Amino acid sequence: MENGGVYNKTTEPEVKAPRRRPFGFTLRRLWGWRLPVKVVQAIFSLVAVVCEEIVDDCSFCGGLYFFEFISCSAFLLSLLILCVYCTDLYKSLGEDKVQKMNFWAVPVIGASFLLASIVFSATCSGSAVESAACVFGFFATFAFVAEFGIELFLKRKQKLISERSENPGNTRRTTENQPLNK
Repeated sequence: MENGGVYNKTTEPEVKAPRRRPFGFTLRRLWGWRLPVKVVQAIFSLVAVVCEEIVDDCSFCGGLYFFEFISCSAFLLSLLILCVYCTDLYKSLGEDKVQKMNFWAVPVIGASFLLASIVFSATCSGSAVESAACVFGFFATFAFVAEFGIELFLKRKQKLISERSENPGNTRRTTENQPLNK
């Protein structure tokens, strides 16, 4: 029993720890249409921010400043939501909480972007850069509204499926649903 002979390896193979990706990064939670929509939201918001930052001169700067605040906030929030979906934060926060946060954040961001785009397009002087910022603001609004519409459609579809499975339509008599022993 010298040299630890009693403590030889068992018949169980040693299990290697699973290889972790950096920061737990994965795209599997953004399947199908979700990844392209999230990326498009972030890109359109970023382009709107960049275009409004290029504006040199404004006659009514209130609309520009409001658009700047909303477009920058929308970009940062869409990027934050994208990062939550793609990292271990998704598990830490909980799937239901993340989806609920996304479900309510997206229409608020979209409505704010729509309002900011309308105000900015009404107060801009008509330069090419201002027009481009307005256009990308409306594109980003459309991306946020499209995601919210798809989410509503899928929730309604899921609700109808769950209602059908809970209430089958082939029950004919009420006596079938009564207990056997009275």
